[in-house]
Amino acid sequence: FRRAVGRFAEDEHIPVVRFTRTDRKIDKMRPYLAAQARTGRSGVAAIGIAQEFAPVFLATKKTGANGVAWFSFTKADRRVSCYYFYLWDAEFGPAFIKVCAYFPYPAKIWVNGHEWAKRQAARAGIGFTELSNGFAATDDPAGLQAICDRLGPATIEAFAQRWFAVLPLPLTDADRAGGYWWELSMRQVEVSRTIVFTA
Repeated sequence: FRRAVGRFAEDEHIPVVRFTRTDRKIDKMRPYLAAQARTGRSGVAAIGIAQEFAPVFLATKKTGANGVAWFSFTKADRRVSCYYFYLWDAEFGPAFIKVCAYFPYPAKIWVNGHEWAKRQAARAGIGFTELSNGFAATDDPAGLQAICDRLGPATIEAFAQRWFAVLPLPLTDADRAGGYWWELSMRQVEVSRTIVFTA
């Protein structure tokens, strides 16, 4: 997986950034995201590498009295390499997918629903005044509300699968065919009450 990430970065001319413990990741990646956004195309803006604690499985080899080896597995938090694929997505704007380089390869996806809604509203011709993370005003509250109501699991699943098809991953097509793949779940959801709908 590590070699595949290196080849991917080299082949696609993607900058690789090593994060330090004190870095605020988004601040380091903001210029790369802005550069990718200026192209007007979806793409990997940069790859960040960090050493972080992650839940992983540890294997222990034991030998029975009959000389036959067997293994046991325990879950533990260990400092491991994590790869952050910072993306500019035509549907969602800035986003990232983080993949841990150690089994069971936990992954995290970050997307912003307000950014998704802004892009959908612009495509629909709905005028709005944007905030950095929301809307200050709109000329069509009902239309904008209908767009926001469309954001759901299928939209986020489509985003994930679209990028899983592009990025190097530790799980292969054979793993997926065998039933080993990521299932998406909501770990953190932040919801805001945007008063533009009731103003």
